[in-house]
Amino acid sequence: MKRQLPGKHAIALLFLPWVYFYNGGTLEKKYSDSSAFPSYKGLTMTGYQGWFNTPGDGAGRGWNHYAVNGKFEPGSCKVDLWPDISEYEKTYETPFKHADGSPARLFSSYDSQTVDLHFKWMKEYGIDGAFVQRALSNIKDPVSLHHTDKVLRNVLKASVQYQRAIAIMYDFSGMNEENNDCQVVISDWKRLVDSLHIAGRGNKQTYLYHNGKPLVAIWGVGFPDRSNSLKETEKIIAFLKNDPVYGGCSVLLGVPAYWRDLGKDTEKDPYLHELIRKADIVRPWLVGRFNEDSYDDFKDRIKADIAWCRANKLDYAPVVFPGFSWHNMHPASPIDQIPRDRGKFFWQQLAGAIQEGAEMLYITMFDEMDEGTAIFKITNDPPAGQSSFLRLEAGVPSDYYLYLTGMAARMLRKEIPFQKDRPLP
Repeated sequence: MKRQLPGKHAIALLFLPWVYFYNGGTLEKKYSDSSAFPSYKGLTMTGYQGWFNTPGDGAGRGWNHYAVNGKFEPGSCKVDLWPDISEYEKTYETPFKHADGSPARLFSSYDSQTVDLHFKWMKEYGIDGAFVQRALSNIKDPVSLHHTDKVLRNVLKASVQYQRAIAIMYDFSGMNEENNDCQVVISDWKRLVDSLHIAGRGNKQTYLYHNGKPLVAIWGVGFPDRSNSLKETEKIIAFLKNDPVYGGCSVLLGVPAYWRDLGKDTEKDPYLHELIRKADIVRPWLVGRFNEDSYDDFKDRIKADIAWCRANKLDYAPVVFPGFSWHNMHPASPIDQIPRDRGKFFWQQLAGAIQEGAEMLYITMFDEMDEGTAIFKITNDPPAGQSSFLRLEAGVPSDYYLYLTGMAARMLRKEIPFQKDRPLP
């Protein structure tokens, strides 16, 4: 039963999470009744890594996610894209140089100005919000956890300022039952609820809800090359949904592309389908599974996925990516492995997903330069020298993929007519 509070105390509750006390059978719940974003349906969300660091940014992680094998210098780096840094308030000099000899500079995700600018772009281009990544490995490492928490605090602030939706996405890569990793995730969610009031900031908060409940995403379930356990995942889903204090959440599961028929990228355990049915949203990982030439054949799979989900009373969020390249991280892989083709490939997927009946979209990623999937502003003047970097094709502006994402978001919301051909810059 809801505890009644008198007069002035009721006003204070507008700024605090709703709390019900568990005592003698009374339920304690720490989430607000609703949100400014009550459903994922109709929204175009992007993934937000926020994992880039530089020496001197205060995080103590060096050139994190810029360096490969501990080195960040010409001939040794991890990113295939170089950001357009013209609008960042704070940047850092690197060992790389442009063709004119000037030092190339980079941003740090640790700086609040970086996060603020990224969410400002989301609002300017009409992107509804972001799933903020929390990797299991980062939660377990104190230095990485400090960085990840600071980025999340900055995200919370920016999401309110620019009225963009946010949700937590746990990356289960490396989950191991023997290490009690299930409890690591559970403890982390409890801490976010108690210390940051992550989904308890009033009914106009920016935390994303779905089916009337805070949405928590879990990525990396059902992949055969990962050591995570389906049983461990089941425990976390049960906690998020049923715990008497911290439960009452909706769950999104990030699964392999061939999850429905337990195909080539999926663990061959039928129990995966039972686990999926316990969730609210299915989000298959489609990066690298097709290119511009093979997408039309794969699109039939998306249509069948949606039909399966509807039959099982689940929602479906297809992944859309602009292109793929991780040559500097894996030199044996060719540069520009899946070309963007001036935005044609990206729009082909965006229009295709909407045409097949998708009611929500997941764009990967906002800022992932490591795998060449970033949609944020990229420079056409990357460093010259030993390392190879992708350039946007001639005539393609640095913000083109932000623009295309925003146009697709409008098309999904039926604010503009459906169009198969990509909007030109």
